[in-house]
Amino acid sequence: MDFNVRKMASDAGVFFTRAVQFTEEKLGQAEKTELDAYFENLLSRADCTKNWTEKIFRQTEVLLQPNPSARIEEFLYEKLDRKAPSRLTNAELLGHYMLDAAKDFGPGTPYGSTLIKVGDCERRLGGAEREFLQTSAISFLTPLRNFLEGDWRTISKERRLLENRRLDLDVCKARLKKAKTAEAKAACEGEAVPDFQDTRTRNYVLSASASALWSEEVEKAEHDLRVAQTEFDRQAEVTRLLLEGISSTHVNHLRCLHEFVEAQAAYYKQCHLHMLDLQKELSRFPNAFAANSGHPVSPAGPPLDAVGALDAGGAAAEVDTLKIEEVQAPATGTRKAKVLYDYDAADTSELSLLADELITVYTVPGMDSDWLIGERGNLKGKVPVTYLELLS
Repeated sequence: MDFNVRKMASDAGVFFTRAVQFTEEKLGQAEKTELDAYFENLLSRADCTKNWTEKIFRQTEVLLQPNPSARIEEFLYEKLDRKAPSRLTNAELLGHYMLDAAKDFGPGTPYGSTLIKVGDCERRLGGAEREFLQTSAISFLTPLRNFLEGDWRTISKERRLLENRRLDLDVCKARLKKAKTAEAKAACEGEAVPDFQDTRTRNYVLSASASALWSEEVEKAEHDLRVAQTEFDRQAEVTRLLLEGISSTHVNHLRCLHEFVEAQAAYYKQCHLHMLDLQKELSRFPNAFAANSGHPVSPAGPPLDAVGALDAGGAAAEVDTLKIEEVQAPATGTRKAKVLYDYDAADTSELSLLADELITVYTVPGMDSDWLIGERGNLKGKVPVTYLELLS
């Protein structure tokens, strides 16, 4: 490999000179060309945009993929320009485990059949999550990454170039100031009339020559200053246009943010619908777990126990059925209840329910503790306690 030693030495010299200049500026020993307030505001706004965009981008990555190892793997595949392998979501994986377990436990058992329903729902939830992740990555993450890796790199490069132009300009200003000071000093020394009988004649000639040399140095410094000022102004204009483009970046990110919110809302809505469907399916078997204890369970709800009703003398007499039309609400002991889930009556003795409605409930002697009598207007019937939220 060929090395240009002269260029390396020149670059090292420039670096050292600028380091010294930075130090002198910090100590107040050198003049510094200040940017106008509008330009400084653009710089501050750009830095703020970059910092917050970076934080939002990183945290969105964590939201979409909480597993750091998976994020690193995706990053490596992206840098290698290769497609990342398809990976099941956690919900999909859970769904597969539940379906496999149902096969071993027996699809005909209450537990196995419930596992099938829940596992299928988890798979649908996982599919919805996968679609949300893909949509969010395209509509939100990608534009943020493009800004950080594209537009911001260009802005940073032009800002560094502008800073170098400013340093060159300040160097030319300092050089011109030094040359003018030396020229004025040489001119003052040359104004004295020489005494040709004196030995100072030779000094007068040297002073005149030095004055001419400093005049040439001043002209050259003024020329270099004009060139440096032109380059600085041109670079400042380029940088200013790029910084003003931050407003367009905000508009673009605002549109992407709306798309991200829409995708998230659609995802949660879809999940909510899947869960409602699952709840309706499972609500048909509110006490299915009782099958494990050996008690028969009706698909429509727990049967009423034939219990004895107390007569006036306090003796218990067993009854086969409880006639709803003959049941009367007690004078005290009624309560309001909020219906949690929809419920379809299995027969005429039960009362159909709609979620979120309010009904009056009470109990009567001889009823199963899992059931209450519910009234809604002129309608009356048995309702399962598991479907209610009793209000004070």
